[in-house]
Amino acid sequence: MLSITSQYLARYRRLAGDRSDTLLPVTGAQRRFVLVRALDPTGRPDLVPMFFAFPSGTIDPERLRAAVRRLAARHTALRSRPTVVRGTPVLSVAADPDISVTVPATPVPGEPPADTLRRALASWEVQGPALRLFLVHDEERAEDVLAVVLDHAVCDGRSLARIVDELGAAYAEEAAGSLPAPGEAEAELAAYREAVLGQLAAEEKAETPEAAAYWADRLRTLRTHAPQPRPARVPEGAQPSGAAQARLPAHDGGVSFPGLLDACRSAARELYGPGRAVPLGYPWGGRPTGAEPVVGCFLNTLVFPVDTGHGHRHGPGQDHGPAPEATADAWWDDLDRADVPFDAVVAAVRAAGSGWTGGLDGLLTVDDDTRRPPLVLDGVEGREVHVDGRPVRGPFAVSVTQGAEIRLRMAWDRAVIDDETAHRAFDALTQALRPTDHTVR
Repeated sequence: MLSITSQYLARYRRLAGDRSDTLLPVTGAQRRFVLVRALDPTGRPDLVPMFFAFPSGTIDPERLRAAVRRLAARHTALRSRPTVVRGTPVLSVAADPDISVTVPATPVPGEPPADTLRRALASWEVQGPALRLFLVHDEERAEDVLAVVLDHAVCDGRSLARIVDELGAAYAEEAAGSLPAPGEAEAELAAYREAVLGQLAAEEKAETPEAAAYWADRLRTLRTHAPQPRPARVPEGAQPSGAAQARLPAHDGGVSFPGLLDACRSAARELYGPGRAVPLGYPWGGRPTGAEPVVGCFLNTLVFPVDTGHGHRHGPGQDHGPAPEATADAWWDDLDRADVPFDAVVAAVRAAGSGWTGGLDGLLTVDDDTRRPPLVLDGVEGREVHVDGRPVRGPFAVSVTQGAEIRLRMAWDRAVIDDETAHRAFDALTQALRPTDHTVR
């Protein structure tokens, strides 16, 4: 029987035919984003927004529009639109990246810029470009807030730093700077296609019966534990999601990834109770060996069965569960099969008789502070800001940025998790990440 990746490639080749320059294949990771969007009743895509505040008057909208058009013209993924054609996820490549800088209208004078940006993102039209910019004036702070927003299907975390850096460089060019020559664009498109095909080849090779058996056994105890969303749970006038954040002293060398998984166990225990195997998703992977460093999405979503432990707690935010060494060993074993695409993992688990349908009760993303350059426009450095309250795809999502300190954030869907429970889970998560020889005041 053909693997899921083999079946996808066969369908893509029949569909693309002689249109392989305008319809490109997608990796397993991209396929997941496109299909999740297609199955969402609202058609809502996963968006990756970055927000930067500049002193008022710093940004020239027309110059910025010319810069972002040059940026998109240089990268196939940024001038493509994720879509589904006859049931097959693909990237539809546009010849001319018609990207605008939108200044959203405010329904009432004095509306906070965060509310304006949340409305703009909520009205995202899936038929438009995958990269969009929004510019909102903050009268109170005398700032302009720029949102650089991407459809997650065309961008992973590794691409964000490059996009920010190259947008600043494109803005520094002459306003009349030309788009790349056709030959340059064709060469980049060929490099992008080869990178995607290389990733698909790795995924096809990874889909072995042995790998399927491994994931079926590894995730067989999973169940989706989060309750069904109920909009009535959201307090009157509240945003659809809640958020909490903390800054902690950095550990020597940073917190290991297995250590972060164990910390998420503490949060999941508060959210879903003890004795659970909670499906926690996290991105992992990279470009295929030898591929050009193209901008795009190549990080697979891996699933870690978080054991919420049994028995009494032996300290704030702590509970009985697997020893740290056991978590690390299991995680390393998972990474040996990290190229198996998410939908193939779900299919293997379900074929083994599990009731798990692929839903994730939590998400974990990790970033390195040194890989987050500021956006600089004409010598002025933007201050990165956060706009909370946006919809989240999963019941809860944890993001960790490591550097001189640990910056910890957690967002949750208020239609699924109430604020009191979420804050209790965040306290447990924070306590689990505190260095034992430090006292944080």
